[in-house]
Amino acid sequence: MGFSAWPGYFPWQVSQEQKIFEANKAVVDLKWFDGYLDSISALNAGKLDTNNQTLGDTVASVAGGADLVVVMTNDNSTGNDKVIVNKSIKSVADLKGKKVAAEEGTVDHFLLLQGLKKAGMTAKDIKFVPLETGKAAAAFAAGQVDAVAVFAPFTTQALKLPGSRELFSSKDFPGAISDHLVFTRKFVNEHPEKVQAIVDSWFATLDYIKANPDAANKIMVKRAGVSDVDYKEYAQGTKIFTVEENLKALQAGNDMNSLPYAAAKMSEFLSEAGFAKTKPDLTKIFDDRFVKAYAAKTKK
Repeated sequence: MGFSAWPGYFPWQVSQEQKIFEANKAVVDLKWFDGYLDSISALNAGKLDTNNQTLGDTVASVAGGADLVVVMTNDNSTGNDKVIVNKSIKSVADLKGKKVAAEEGTVDHFLLLQGLKKAGMTAKDIKFVPLETGKAAAAFAAGQVDAVAVFAPFTTQALKLPGSRELFSSKDFPGAISDHLVFTRKFVNEHPEKVQAIVDSWFATLDYIKANPDAANKIMVKRAGVSDVDYKEYAQGTKIFTVEENLKALQAGNDMNSLPYAAAKMSEFLSEAGFAKTKPDLTKIFDDRFVKAYAAKTKK
């Protein structure tokens, strides 16, 4: 299983250190990736059986030919994805003609375009600078670009620039950025019992965190490599999904809180932005049976 620097993924470190995987008979080789996109590439290349990644990146992979299945929602970003600007920018309109960095094709790029669209602007109104997320944050902190779209913990690095501030965030676009446990379809088909054990481990971990917040936070703060204060701020910008919220999100709907709806919107974004040459088949991307099975077991 791959995971990387995002608040909604850090609970897996607790699963490992508190032997919650073993308690649920899940045999997991937890692999940390310094670069988030490297974890996606590893899953697509068959070097991982499962990875923790956004819905947008999963849709992009499926559009590129990967056969993936979303089995669970880790969280929704409720402020941890931000567009951060220097002191000269007071509004979205002020971004016109300015250098704005983001990792091309990622959810933060999507967030940036959503913010521009809301203000009646398009990507053509800015000077887009495509950079890997960590490099984008560093470029902004060094004053090389005027604005940046990044996720936590890279937001902390970007905000080190004197006078910098958040212009808007994922909090302003509910449901736009969701994170998931994603498996290869081959693994799901061949080892459904192992998928179930991992899903069970996740919810058991959330129970452990709720019962032992100090011990769990110590583990997650260490994995994140940030201060206690910063991590508490990240926690506020990430809504970890309960079993009930998982089940609700997987239902059809007409806004971004519905995963099938959000996946269709993300597919449109990728096509319009030129990141996907074909629209992916989204009818088989979600599999809620594992969350449903856990819900049924815990109700008994």
